[in-house]
Amino acid sequence: MGKRVLRPGGKELTLKLLEGMKFSPEDQVVEFAPGIGYTASKVLQKHPKSYTGIELNQEAAAYLKRKINGQNRQIIIADASHTTLAASCADKVYGEAMLTMHVDRRKAEIISEAARILKPGGYYGIHELGLTPDSIDEKTKATIQRELSMSIKVNARPLTKEEWICLLQGQGFKIIQVYTNSMLLLETRRIIDDEGLLRSFRIGYNILRDASARKRILEMKKVFTKYKTSMNAVAIVAQKI
Repeated sequence: MGKRVLRPGGKELTLKLLEGMKFSPEDQVVEFAPGIGYTASKVLQKHPKSYTGIELNQEAAAYLKRKINGQNRQIIIADASHTTLAASCADKVYGEAMLTMHVDRRKAEIISEAARILKPGGYYGIHELGLTPDSIDEKTKATIQRELSMSIKVNARPLTKEEWICLLQGQGFKIIQVYTNSMLLLETRRIIDDEGLLRSFRIGYNILRDASARKRILEMKKVFTKYKTSMNAVAIVAQKI
């Protein structure tokens, strides 16, 4: 529908994550699942030494190769759990809204790969869908995960802030910074904040014209609204020990 910012915590949380990552011109940067390249464009403004995007979707990869090019910039078609990159080749690795879409075992495999390709002391950043509070009961968690998966047609498995932290620590990371934000992905004020007024009108117009997309989006929004107090967005900066 034309929406560029598809992160649970919106542009606001993405920018906090990038600030916490402390990118510099000396960094060799790897991004997992860059999608349409919105966050990549922000990182490239920091003029890193190199940028590598790991994208499994071939259509998205082809688009990114047209958008992101130049010296020391590349897009590799690969799984984030098996990037084909050399060990200890990156200073900074990050990914947004992608770990949520995997079961916990696969989450751990991807985080392990980030640890493998990072240099000691390197930073790993994530921005994912969260559940709140940390004491949320297992029945409620399972219900949210099931209804969310049905509405977005992907096996979404959000975790609590503490669960995200434990996953990272379990793969040898030290937590540097944790940020949270409300999960307001389809709320009008968040869309305007993320996309700007003119583009928000264009997105609304596209949704009005497409009945099937409108139905799916309204189903998603219904679930988001139903569990508004139980879902949030979590961004974490962690360091390889």
